Amino acid sequence: MESILDKENKRRFPRVELHIPLRYQIRGRPDFNNAICEDISVNGVGFTNDRFIPPLSKLTLELNVLSRSLSPIVTVAWSSPLPHSNKYHLGVEFLELNPVEKRYLGDYVDMQRGKI
Repeated sequence: MESILDKENKRRFPRVELHIPLRYQIRGRPDFNNAICEDISVNGVGFTNDRFIPPLSKLTLELNVLSRSLSPIVTVAWSSPLPHSNKYHLGVEFLELNPVEKRYLGDYVDMQRGKI
């Protein structure tokens, strides 16, 4: 069985924990839904949600990282059910993120990891 450390070491971009609310909209649908962000990197976000969203689905996110509001367009990389719950954990990758916002996010991740 793969340990959490092994999984972390396979990541291309370091993630940091960030427990904040976020909103998402499935592209092409009018409604926004609420979820909880679990972690973030310069390449994507992990979050917990109460509904299954299939991989490759396109979403628009809305989340606030410190004082900055980010609205990236993402694709669902994976979605798995949480044991003993009606919730899912999703990993999404950024498809579109403003370069200024990406630099801000990179600085935030570095600061949280103690690199700044």
